[in-house]
Amino acid sequence: MKLLGPDDGRAERVLTRKAVASILAGSLVTLLPVVATVPFLPPFGLLMFLGWRLLRPGALPVWAAAPLGLFDDLVSGQPLGSAVLLWQLCSLMLDLVDTRLVTRDFWQDWLLAGGSIALCLVAGRAFATRLSAQVDTVLLFQIVVSIALFPAATRLCTALGGSEDE
Repeated sequence: MKLLGPDDGRAERVLTRKAVASILAGSLVTLLPVVATVPFLPPFGLLMFLGWRLLRPGALPVWAAAPLGLFDDLVSGQPLGSAVLLWQLCSLMLDLVDTRLVTRDFWQDWLLAGGSIALCLVAGRAFATRLSAQVDTVLLFQIVVSIALFPAATRLCTALGGSEDE
C-alpha cells in the first residue's frame, strides 16, 4: 500500500532512473569485445527495455522508447533510426495490450516479449542487410537465445526494484 506524501514522486523518479540506467547499460553490452564465429549476442538493451516495460508499465513513459532506441542505434551500429522505430512500435503495442488485458501472468509476458524480440530482430535484419544475404539461420538462433534470456532480464529488473509487491 502506498501512502500519499512528498516521497511518492521521489520513489517513482528513482525507479525511472534505475530503469533508464539499466537499459542503457544493456545497450552498452554490445561494446564488449566478444569473439564468436556466429553472432548470437542478444540485444540486451531491448531485453531490459521489455523487462521493465512488462514488469512495471508505469516506470517508463510510452515515448521513452524513442530516445532509448536512439542510444541503442548509436552504440550498436545498426542503421540510425531502426531501434527508434522498432522499440517505439513495441512500446505502443505493449501499451495497447495493457489497456485490453486487465491482468497478465509471466507466460503471457514471455509470449509478448518473444513476439517483440522476434519483430525487432527480423525487422532490424531487413534494415541492416540485403534480403539475399544468408543470415536466416543465425538470426533464428539469435531470436531463440534472446527469448530464452528474457526471464533473466526480468529477474534483473526485479532485483533493481521493479517488483510489483513493493
